[in-house]
Amino acid sequence: MIDLKKYEEKAEKLKALAHPHRLCIIRGLLDNKCNVTKMQECLNIPQSTVSQHLIRLKAAGIISGERNGLEICYRVVDEEAAEIVRLLCKEPIRIS
Repeated sequence: MIDLKKYEEKAEKLKALAHPHRLCIIRGLLDNKCNVTKMQECLNIPQSTVSQHLIRLKAAGIISGERNGLEICYRVVDEEAAEIVRLLCKEPIRIS
């Protein structure tokens, strides 16, 4: 008998990653921690939109935030999600 629970969890993680801005956020966080303002400037979208994406990623357990004074610096905490994004963002191999 197949345990669909583990597949449901994987599917939820993929749903959380399945947006271009969220993929970009995770890709950027793989290189270093970052706050909302830096992400907003990089993505060129409203800060409120960045915050909504961060809420989705945090709820999925993919990122966490650490308060440093008035700002929150985010980092990737889910290695499986990090591997998925690394795989998706690496240079494709050209097949002749």
